[in-house]
Amino acid sequence: MIKVLIERVLADDMESTYDSEIRKSLTAIMTAKGYISGASYRNSNNPNMRTIITNWDNVACWNRWHKSKTRREVNKAIILMLNQDEKINVLISQS
Repeated sequence: MIKVLIERVLADDMESTYDSEIRKSLTAIMTAKGYISGASYRNSNNPNMRTIITNWDNVACWNRWHKSKTRREVNKAIILMLNQDEKINVLISQS
């Protein structure tokens, strides 16, 4: 299993709109092959910073989702709300 961390910085006053759109994204991801689980977090010191943590069977499953047309479609609105490009880290367990 791997974990994928996605960090996003929202533009000012986009919090409620983002929260609505992220629900659509999380609904779509649930059908992705290899997706196990995920959660979305708001930074306690900066409400414009969000982190999504997802669990996948393996890197190939994540890459398939990351490059998919479905992900591009559900993230179109989200991308417009960001102050900068999202940062993605793929974490592989050492054990």
